[in-house]
Amino acid sequence: MARATILAVDDDPQVSRAIVRDLRARYGSGYRVVRATSGDEALAMLAELTLRGRPVALLVSDQRMPGMTGIELMAAVRESSPETRLLLLTAYADTEVAIRAINDIGLDYYMFKPWEPPEATLYPVVDDLLAAWTRDHPDGDGTVRVVGHLWSDRSYDVKMFLARNHIPYAWLDLERDEEARRLVDLADADPTSLPLVLLPEGEPLRNPTSVELAEALGLRTRAEQPLYDLCIVGGGPAGLAAAVYAASEGLRTVVVERDAPGGQAGQSAAIENYLGFPKGVSGADLTHRAVAQAARFGAETVLAQEVVGLEQRGPVHAVRLADGGEVESRAVLVATGVAYRRLEARGVDELGSRGVYYGASASEAAQTAGQVVHVVGAANSAGQAVLNFARVASRVVMLVRGDGLGASMSEYLVARILAADNVEVRYRTEVVATHGTDHLEGVTLVDRDTGRTHEEETNWLFVFIGALPRTDWLGEGVVRDAKGFLVTGPDLQHPDHAEHAGRWPLTRPPYALETSVPGVFAAGDVRLDSMKRVASAVGEGAMSVYLVHRYLETV
Repeated sequence: MARATILAVDDDPQVSRAIVRDLRARYGSGYRVVRATSGDEALAMLAELTLRGRPVALLVSDQRMPGMTGIELMAAVRESSPETRLLLLTAYADTEVAIRAINDIGLDYYMFKPWEPPEATLYPVVDDLLAAWTRDHPDGDGTVRVVGHLWSDRSYDVKMFLARNHIPYAWLDLERDEEARRLVDLADADPTSLPLVLLPEGEPLRNPTSVELAEALGLRTRAEQPLYDLCIVGGGPAGLAAAVYAASEGLRTVVVERDAPGGQAGQSAAIENYLGFPKGVSGADLTHRAVAQAARFGAETVLAQEVVGLEQRGPVHAVRLADGGEVESRAVLVATGVAYRRLEARGVDELGSRGVYYGASASEAAQTAGQVVHVVGAANSAGQAVLNFARVASRVVMLVRGDGLGASMSEYLVARILAADNVEVRYRTEVVATHGTDHLEGVTLVDRDTGRTHEEETNWLFVFIGALPRTDWLGEGVVRDAKGFLVTGPDLQHPDHAEHAGRWPLTRPPYALETSVPGVFAAGDVRLDSMKRVASAVGEGAMSVYLVHRYLETV
């Protein structure tokens, strides 16, 4: 890929020289930094760069310019180069205009002039914008390539593992790409051993397990220390928040994650109501930041390992892994979140991951371009997925069991869904059957009021219904409610859980997030009566570390 460009635009020569000077000082070794003195000149330069195959990663523009304002320029850039990141330099008086531009043209960030010193004001913002652009535009020479069948359970699993662990990859479909067939021949791969994973370095991987793939990519799959202060099971928002706070406060901390960091939130195309992100933030971006933050403080992350049991060995807890390994720690935080409930419809189990999917990562929308997508569910996760698919799919059909969306979905999502031209919301409707041979080809829908059924063609069904906690591995030693959610703190002694009243073994009352086993805590969606919001999960993760400290002081 040709070296990307940063384009700075300001009609004031002195300001223009200053912004270019500061940008070159920091980014000149990795990017071409060029300048223009008007909107028209900037658009002409952008057209020339596009013809030469030189991507523009970032546009930095002043707002108040004669002839064409910065926002007008950015609106034009959004049309011709939609992936370019946009940074507006403006005066305090133009704040309302800048905020409107976030919604109207997708402005990425605005900041006030002057930006001195750049180390404290300009560079942190530009660092984030360029990092986001780079993740979406990896260097093709270092990209992992995955060769397989579109309608393959294992190919889907491998792609999901890479996407959720923020590893860029190129997908090559054996049925459609001549290059895919050539690579299979060169690797002397048996078609039954697909998917074939080709790394920039190392031997080709044939139908690798998640552990094999993680180890080949250099990801950690084994704990390094014999004993930790805190073992966090689950790497969603609650687990990652706990890892950041625990490690930053000196606790030896390890996170054990079965799939990839982020949990359900990590798959969200846009989290728009999380504090501090006025434009919203993707689940992948938020997860990437949290993982980096935890690693910076020294927390370990062990990936692709499923936890299958918990044992108490005196003052130490042992978390047992599916491969026979284990992690010992003085305290444990269960932050395994919840999984989407399986769809009760004929034919679903036979199809596996060949057209019927539970949840969806933001990257999956591209493969549905120009097609019809059906989404089952009515909560925020379903709404965010619908809007993400609507950007590329010809039509998105949202299937809702209830009478409306307002009771289970945030108003800002409801308004956008109802305003989208290619989104159809069907209330009081359920999927009762799926059809297809080697992949999904159609669904049977039922009207809950009339009982009438009809069939529709589709290759894509994404399910976002209900939530079931992942707690079976804890065994009978940890109190749960009838659905499997963990009972913690005062709820252990609540009349509703009277049958468990004698299970708490100590004279002191349990701490707020402590389970019925002293030293084993729970945070986030896995806990009974949690709020099921990213912000609350982060808050509980942080709060759990305070309680872990109190517990460790007593043992």
